[in-house]
Order: sequence, then C-alpha cells, then structure tokens
Amino acid sequence: MNFKDYFSQTASEYAKYRPHYPQSLFDFLNNLVTTHSTAWDCATGNGQVANQLASYFDKVYASDASKQQISNAVTNNRIEYLVAPAESIPLEDNSIDLITVAQAFHWFDADSFYVQAKRVLKPEGIIALWCYGLWEIPNASDSLNTAIQYFYDAVNPFKAPEIKLIDNRYQTIDFPFQEIEIPNQSFFMTHNWTAEQLIGYLNTWSATQSFIKNKGIVDVSNLLEAIREHWSEIKQTMTISWQLHLRVGRI
Repeated sequence: MNFKDYFSQTASEYAKYRPHYPQSLFDFLNNLVTTHSTAWDCATGNGQVANQLASYFDKVYASDASKQQISNAVTNNRIEYLVAPAESIPLEDNSIDLITVAQAFHWFDADSFYVQAKRVLKPEGIIALWCYGLWEIPNASDSLNTAIQYFYDAVNPFKAPEIKLIDNRYQTIDFPFQEIEIPNQSFFMTHNWTAEQLIGYLNTWSATQSFIKNKGIVDVSNLLEAIREHWSEIKQTMTISWQLHLRVGRI
C-alpha cells in the first residue's frame, strides 16, 4: 500500500523541531494498561513517543512507513524500529499491551489500520490516538500574531484534506473500541522557543512543504522572515503551548 509521504525530505528537521509530549500523558496511559511487556508506537517518525514509552515497557516496537524517518530516530535498547506502513505490520497476534499513534492517524487507511490494531492487541489492550492543532503564545504582540496568521492563511489552502480530522480534534473519526474517558485536566505540550525554533517547526508542516512545491522557497521564506522580524528579540524565548486531543479505548 502506498502512503502519502510528506515528511521524508524533512526528516532531520522533523526530529529537531517537533514539540515533545508531556510526561503526564504517558503516566495516564501507563495507568490504563494491565501489563507492561510490549508497546507499539505506530508512525513513530523520529521515535519521540517510542523513547518515552521505553521508560514504561520492556519492549517497544516503533514503526514508520518512511525509511528516512527511521534513520533519524533516537536509539534505545528497548526499542525495535520497523519500516512498515500502519496498515500492514509484522507483529504477532495478541502481543501488544498499548498502541500509540501521535499526530499521524489522519494519514492512515483507518479500516485497515484498525484490523491490525485489533489483531495485535492483547485482551484488555489499550489504543491511544492523539493530535494537536494550532498553538497559543500568551505574550505575543499583535504584530507577531498578525505575521503568524498571515503565514497560516497563506499555507492553509495547501493543506491535505486529511488535516480536517485534526481541525475537528479527531472527534469525527470512527473509533471502534470501548472508549475511555479522558481526565478533566487537559494535556498540553509547552515549550520555551526562540523564533528560529518556531520557524523550524513551521517548515515541517506538510502544508508548508506543499506551498513550497507550488509557490517556491522564496515566497515561504518571506512569510517566515516576517515572523522573525516581529519576534520581540530574535534570541528571546517565548512560551508556546499546544493542547492535545485524545481518543483512548480498550479492545
């Protein structure tokens, strides 16, 4: 099965600039599973989630359809990396305690992936999908917010249709599992970033890469330069936060 590969060409930047998920999320998921033998992080990208899962599980399988992403992944002796699509994974039946899919489910053939998920999960196994959309910068100036909005408006028409699932916070997806209620407190990613880090992150967007293919690197560079110019001080860090939107269920 072919997959839509928006990220192989930016795999090193993806590993460098993607925000990291909070420890509280993994504590929450850890408390749901009954055994801690094996986890599968599907569409692992640079292995960020897999590396965090390795603190809880004896063995973590981390798969991605992109060989380039896997080649940029973090190493950990508890992680086994697999180059494989979500819809066809060489894992044994009833072998996995927890499946995680971070900011990637919208690219899958959902029905085919769910067949694999139900096949490999142990009885009472847990599956967790999550995504995040736009961020908040509480102390941003009006001019910075305007520059960011202008960038977003420019690349927005180049978003893949699958991104609509993120816009809807994964609430419109079919989720054929016994759903588990998420705690009242929301999960957030929070980072103190410089302008260069935010710009690096924006360059990893699939919409940005599509914009570049259609409009050229100069146009996107001009948009990003406007963000850089309106950052209060180029080396100053500002707090940026993203809310996570989860669907969690039991087999």
